[in-house]
Amino acid sequence: MIAYQLSIFAENKSGKLAKVTSVLAKEKINIRATTIATADTFGIINLIVDDPRRAETALSEAGMTVHLREILAVLIPDTPGGLDKLMQLLSQEGININNAYGFVLENSKKAVFVVDVDQMQKTENLLEQKGFKTLDTQSLSNM
Repeated sequence: MIAYQLSIFAENKSGKLAKVTSVLAKEKINIRATTIATADTFGIINLIVDDPRRAETALSEAGMTVHLREILAVLIPDTPGGLDKLMQLLSQEGININNAYGFVLENSKKAVFVVDVDQMQKTENLLEQKGFKTLDTQSLSNM
């Protein structure tokens, strides 16, 4: 299943994240996960939200540069080697990871690893064939 992530290009300045969260709060859009990566004076804010298309519209209307991206949110065991099994599979198949992050859902039971890959359809099919469960936007929002 495909999920969606918002990537917001922002200047690395005080208050930029507050502007993003303010827009989403006014629209009653719930943030489910976030990462921020900076490179000197600019950065990317990645968000998983409960209504990605509406969030994209609201943020764009607020003057932000935002891109809605397809991602795979892969459910993995929260045990030593849980992530390695997924990484070895993607590596063996020559799938490049462009962006990734993870979070634990239930300690010592399950986690989610979010990946933006260069071969989305191939990866989605491969994961399904190998028994990995992926979560869509609605499933992520319900967590």
